[in-house]
Amino acid sequence: MNILITGGAGYVGTELAHVLDANDAIDQVLIYDNLSRGNYNLFMEGNFRRGKISFIQGDILDQRSLLKALQGIDLVYHLAAKVTTPYFDRDLHHYEQVNHWGTTELVSCILRHNKKEEEKGGNTVQKLIYLSSAAVYGFSDEPCHEGSPVHPVSHYGITKLRAEKELDLLRDTCEVHVVRSANIFGYSRSMRFDSVINKFMFHAHFKKAIQLFGDGRQQRSFVSIQYLVQLLSLGAIQIDFPALINAYQFNYSINEVAFEFIKKLIPELDILYVNNGFSTKGITLESRQDVSKMQLPKAKDLLEYLKEFQQAFSF
Repeated sequence: MNILITGGAGYVGTELAHVLDANDAIDQVLIYDNLSRGNYNLFMEGNFRRGKISFIQGDILDQRSLLKALQGIDLVYHLAAKVTTPYFDRDLHHYEQVNHWGTTELVSCILRHNKKEEEKGGNTVQKLIYLSSAAVYGFSDEPCHEGSPVHPVSHYGITKLRAEKELDLLRDTCEVHVVRSANIFGYSRSMRFDSVINKFMFHAHFKKAIQLFGDGRQQRSFVSIQYLVQLLSLGAIQIDFPALINAYQFNYSINEVAFEFIKKLIPELDILYVNNGFSTKGITLESRQDVSKMQLPKAKDLLEYLKEFQQAFSF
C-alpha cells in the first residue's frame, strides 16, 4: 500500500509518518508539505526506514504538484490546513484558501487522476482520510456526537466544515473517512505550542505560571497525539473504519486542567486569570462509534500523559 500525507511535515503528520513507517503493511509513504510553518524536524529527528519515506515540497493549491504526488497512491491522509489556537478570526482569506479551497483542489485532482487511471487500467486512489475538527460543532451545552447538528462559530470551523462537504464529491470514486479531532496535546517531533494544553505545559514548566482567559469554567475536549495518530493509522488497515468519528479522550473544564492536573504535576505553579468575570462557551464530545475492536493505545489518565510530556522537555 502506498500512502500520501498532505501536511505530512506538521505536528500530527510527522508522528503519523513514523507510525506508518513502522507498519510492514505499508510499502511507501510520500509526505507532501509546503513547509510554511518553518519546522524541519521531520527531516532531522528519528530514523525512517531507508527508501520507504519520500518528500515533495508543494502547496495544497498547486494542482500540478498534487497530480504528480498522486501517482501510484492508494490512500490519502489529508492533514494540510491552516490551524491556530485560539481560533481568532484573523486572516480569514488564508483560512478559506488553505482549508476550504485547498481541499477543493485535492478533490479535483483525485477525480482527474482516478478517471485517467481507470481509462488505462492503472492505480487509483482507493481511500481518503480527512482530519477535521470538533470546531465544526461550534459551542453546545450538550456533548456532541457524530450525528449532532453542526454550527461552527469560528472561521476555522466554518472552513473545516466546507472542506468536509467538498469531500462528498469523492464518494462515488473512493472511500471517504472524516475524523473530527478534539484539542490535540502531547509531544511531537514537530511541536506546536499554541494549543491549549501544550501552551500551558510550556509556561508551567519553564515559567511556573499560566494564564487562564475568562472564568475557566468553559468545557473542552482533548485528545493525545499518540491516541489520534494511532486512530488515524488504523484507517489504513481496518476494513470497517468509520466514515465519521469523533476523536477525543477527555472532557474537562480549563479550571480542571489547570488545578487538578498541571498544578498536581507542578505544585509551585501560579495560575493567573485574565478577564475572570467573563464566561466563555464550551464544547464536549462523545462518540457513537464502537472503538473496542480498534488497537488503540492503552488508556491513561490525563496526569500520566502530562508526566510523559514533561519528560520530553530538554531541561
